[in-house]
Amino acid sequence: MRIIIVGCGKVGSALCEQLSAEGHELTLVDLSERRLEELTNLYDVDSVTGSGTNYTVLQEAGITQADLLIAVTAHDEINLLSCLIARKASGCHTIARVRNPEYAAEVGFIREELGLSMVINPELSTARAVSRLIRFPSAIGVSTFAKGRIELLEIHLPEDSRLHGMAVCEVNSRLNTHVLICMVHRNGKTHICKGDFVLQAGDDIAVILPPSEQTTFFERIGVPNDHIRSALLIGGGKISFFLARLLLDSGISVKIIENNLERCELLSELLPEATIIHGDGTDRNLLDEEGISTYEAFISMTGMDEENILLSLHAGLHSKAKLFTKINRANFEEVIESLPLGTVIRPKQLTAELISQYTRAMQNSMGSNVETLHQLRGAEALEFRVAAHDLTGVPLQDMPIRPDVLLCCINRRGQRIIPRGQDMLEEGDTVVVVSTRQGMNDLQDIFQDAETGAQA
Repeated sequence: MRIIIVGCGKVGSALCEQLSAEGHELTLVDLSERRLEELTNLYDVDSVTGSGTNYTVLQEAGITQADLLIAVTAHDEINLLSCLIARKASGCHTIARVRNPEYAAEVGFIREELGLSMVINPELSTARAVSRLIRFPSAIGVSTFAKGRIELLEIHLPEDSRLHGMAVCEVNSRLNTHVLICMVHRNGKTHICKGDFVLQAGDDIAVILPPSEQTTFFERIGVPNDHIRSALLIGGGKISFFLARLLLDSGISVKIIENNLERCELLSELLPEATIIHGDGTDRNLLDEEGISTYEAFISMTGMDEENILLSLHAGLHSKAKLFTKINRANFEEVIESLPLGTVIRPKQLTAELISQYTRAMQNSMGSNVETLHQLRGAEALEFRVAAHDLTGVPLQDMPIRPDVLLCCINRRGQRIIPRGQDMLEEGDTVVVVSTRQGMNDLQDIFQDAETGAQA
């Protein structure tokens, strides 16, 4: 597809990296020649220097031939206006990043009235992701599918886990569960699990299991799953505001430490049920005074990665809280993964993931749309909608599914089905797939002969 990205900051750069790797034809628009030069040196993309609200600039970027314009500058109004001009100029699809909390309640109206394909608020999306993880204290990642009916949980196996040394095919019979182990991440490598794969302590595994069995399963594999009732947030920015509101609505007590007095006063007005403390969140004495050791969730959300890392390391030493660490930069990934930082939150990556999900759905070839997309470590989890074609009504065991693909779950009219060899796909089903193969756009891509374009 031909895609124009307006704004080459952190999110725009992440999108450029991800979408160029997927083979899209990209043109970047930004006021900064330096940023454009950096990205054009790294990736095979075109660029135009100027404002995304300038019709002449958009024409030079090829708006009349574009399939999609994505506006992710630091200013909501510029993003909205860029999308509006693009819609009037070519009728292409448009995506706008809108961050102001004041617009959060009006997103549906804005999208409909301006004819936008998608409006994304990175801070609100990040807050929702963190709140889902707090609902599952034992999980290090939660990916939802089928409008929340299916959850893929990522779990770290402790040293004393009962699963150590157990083959995947033995798990359900020995633990009396109905879990599907989809993926294992070990020593920097991701494995799509077959039945003879042997689990080890220290593995990070991705599983799908019935909600009614989640607590029992966690107990049996030695993973604590106590309900979180209190959260301490360091930093009172937009993510913290949205997250605090979600946590308060779910009955969790919230305390926020913020060093800007005006921001504290605003948060006190907007979140009357939360406790707002004016102070330096990196002050050890203040953290002790506010009872850091008593909280069950600790979320470092300051604007500096280094502060967030140090705060989480400190909280890990002085509390048993579930840790969340916001990190914006992608440098030193292997160092960050080696540190006990709990769940690492990357807002720009999440934003790029949501937008990539939309672009995948746009370019599907058979109508088997990508409904949902989640990036896992070294893998992707996707949800496809099944269209009518030759593969409906064929037992899964007879399908030429690629060895690096696992078909994890079928959603059929709200019913969750863990697939077996005799199960068949039906038109209208949605199918959850995990694969170490990147860039799948269509359900047909899961089959071994998909690369030739032949029907299975």
